[in-house]
Amino acid sequence: MIAFPEPDPALLAFFVLQRYLYFAILAPLAFARVVAGGTLARWPALVALALCLGGLATAFAPALGLTGSAAYRQAARLMAGNGGMAALLVPTVLFAISAVLPDARWKVLDWIHAGLLATLLGLWWWTS
Repeated sequence: MIAFPEPDPALLAFFVLQRYLYFAILAPLAFARVVAGGTLARWPALVALALCLGGLATAFAPALGLTGSAAYRQAARLMAGNGGMAALLVPTVLFAISAVLPDARWKVLDWIHAGLLATLLGLWWWTS
């Protein structure tokens, strides 16, 4: 019997976090900042929310059979660029910008975001 090598659990965790969970966790955080944040803090969070929803739609489009459009192909190319990290870091930077603006509320969102980002970067470093 042929023994196949088992993948590293950290690699599997990084793949699942990068591909499916990161946007699914960041989107509610951005939505909460849009709802509870002040006027200035809402705009970067709103753009981050829109990018997260687009990323989720791109990630789950193959399961829903929605891969035939040119918009999906372009979005999938953008999501795959730079190993998929660029698409994750753009909404992260926008959410971080909303956190440092003076009228940002609910700082617990920023702590959750920092933990999420630290987990992503730590797994990226571990698997690289």
